[in-house]
Amino acid sequence: MTKKERYAFVIDWFKKNMPDAATELHYRNPYELLVAVILSAQCTDKRVNIVTPSLFEKFPTPQLLAKAEFEDVEPLVRSISFANNKTRHLIGMAKMLVEQFDGEVPSEMDDLVQLPGVGRKTANVIVSVVFNQPGMAVDTHVFRVSARIGLTTNAKTPLQSEQQLVANIPPDLLPIAHHWLILHGRYTCIARRPKCEQCGLQSVCKFFKTDMKHIAG
Repeated sequence: MTKKERYAFVIDWFKKNMPDAATELHYRNPYELLVAVILSAQCTDKRVNIVTPSLFEKFPTPQLLAKAEFEDVEPLVRSISFANNKTRHLIGMAKMLVEQFDGEVPSEMDDLVQLPGVGRKTANVIVSVVFNQPGMAVDTHVFRVSARIGLTTNAKTPLQSEQQLVANIPPDLLPIAHHWLILHGRYTCIARRPKCEQCGLQSVCKFFKTDMKHIAG
């Protein structure tokens, strides 16, 4: 099977089986999504969704968050991983939004990655989810799933994985393809014991044809 054929099969399968894939983070506007994605680094979306309602109630705008002190924010996010660093990132991010972007979340990658707590992955989430631009955020799920299936080859870093995915997925599908791969990795192609018996991609999956059959044997 060629790479083109594999991508075509995978895209068609996801179109039919996950037509409405979307982020599981709860948000009402770009600012709230940015806060939620910063908090979600190395933390589950479920935990983030538990924390953000009280955070957004107290700091509903970047203007209010920019004026906050560490002691005002940290107790609200204490149950999140790396709470101290993320607290500083949130306040710093809000200050930069207010001071440099008129309180609005920018739509350009180069601007987003300037914000504290925002790396390439987070920026790609924002440009694809909020602005529907062709971005591919590569988290641990996307990195693992794309390699297992065979969509990426010898990708050693998230950036290399991103570049290969972007080169082979039509630009208009990149925003939803990001969610396809994340959700597939979260619920089916899980890290320790992938649920291959439930997966409709067995026939094109390199992992299933090699590693999984070896494990089963």
